[in-house]
Amino acid sequence: MNYCDLAPSYIRSIAPYQPGKPIAELERELGITGIVKLASNENPLGASPAAKAAMLEAIKSIALYPDGNGFDLKDALVKRYGVTHASITLGNGSNDLLELAARAFLAPGDKVVYSAHAFAVYALASQAVGATGISVPAINFGHDLDAMRQAAQDNQAKIVFIANPNNPTGTFLSADELQSFMRKLPANILVVLDEAYNEYLPEDKRYDSISWLKDFPNLIISRTFSKAYGLAGLRVGYAMAHEQVTDMMNRVRQPFNVNSVAQAAAVAALRDVSFVKRTFELNQRGMMQITEGLTKLGLEYIPSYGNFVAFRIGGATAMYRRLLELGVIVRPISNYDMPDWLRVSIGLESENAKFLTALKQAIGEQK
Repeated sequence: MNYCDLAPSYIRSIAPYQPGKPIAELERELGITGIVKLASNENPLGASPAAKAAMLEAIKSIALYPDGNGFDLKDALVKRYGVTHASITLGNGSNDLLELAARAFLAPGDKVVYSAHAFAVYALASQAVGATGISVPAINFGHDLDAMRQAAQDNQAKIVFIANPNNPTGTFLSADELQSFMRKLPANILVVLDEAYNEYLPEDKRYDSISWLKDFPNLIISRTFSKAYGLAGLRVGYAMAHEQVTDMMNRVRQPFNVNSVAQAAAVAALRDVSFVKRTFELNQRGMMQITEGLTKLGLEYIPSYGNFVAFRIGGATAMYRRLLELGVIVRPISNYDMPDWLRVSIGLESENAKFLTALKQAIGEQK
C-alpha cells in the first residue's frame, strides 16, 4: 500500500520548504572549516546579553510547562505598542502565525493572493489547507498592489499576503501605498502584512502600521524575533489584529506553541533597544559594503530594505556550489522564479569580506 495516497492531493503536491544549508551539514559534506553562513538572514551579532541572561534564568523552570497564554510577553508587547492582550497571537516564529491565519480562515477551494517572488510560506500555508494560491506578477521584483487588489476582488479571495520589506527581493512599500491598498480593498478580505524585517527599515521609511489596526479590522500584522532580535533558534513571533480575528487564530493555535525559554528571551530582547540599534547600524554598514562590492564586480542587484540582498549572476546554481566549496553559504532562489539570482545575508564585516573575495574568485574561475 502507498500510504502517501491517504493524504489529500493538495498535500501530496506540496514541495517542502527548503531552509538555508546549515554550517554543520557543509562541514560534513566537504570536510572544511571556517565556514561563513550568509543564507538565512540571521543576526550576525547573535542574541543580546539581556536575552541570554533571561534564557539562563528561564532554564531553571524548564520542567514546567510554559505559560500557554504568554502573559509576560504579551504584556511587554502591550506596553510597547499600545494594543490589548486580546489582540495578540504568539507563534512559533512568524511562520507559525502565517499558518495559523491560513488554518483559521481558509477552507479547501478558497482563494489566496500573493505576489510573485514573495515568501514561499504564503503558498505553502495556503496549499496545506486546500486553498488555491494566486500569484500576481511583480513590478521590479516587488508587489503590484493594484493588480493584487484586482485579483483578490475578481477571485473573491479570503486572504492577501503582503511582505514589507519583501523576502527574498528586499523591495519596500511605502505607508501611503499600503494604506491606499487597505482603503480600496473590501473589508471581508483579510490582509496579512508580514513585517519580519521591519526593524531594518531606515528612519525615513518607517511607518506605524499598528495604529492602522483601529481603522482596518481586516488587517493582521505579523512580526518576528528571529531577525533583528537574534532569536532565530528559539522560534518566537507575534501577530496583532482585531480581537475577533485573534480569537479565531488562537482557536487553532497549539496551547504551548512558544516555549518558556523563548518567551523569557523575547521579553528581554524587546526591552534591549540599544542592541536592536546596534544591529540596525551594523546592517547599514554591511549593506553598503556588499552592494559596493557587487558593483565593483559588475553585478546587478536589487536595492534592499532588509538584511540581505539578491544579485543576478550567470550560472547561479554552479556559482552557489562553488561558493560552498570556498566556505561561503548563500541562498539560491530559483524556487522564487529567479533562476539567475542568489541572495546573500548581511554579516559581520569580516564575513562580508570573505563572501566578496570568494565571489570574485569564483567569477574569475567561471571566465
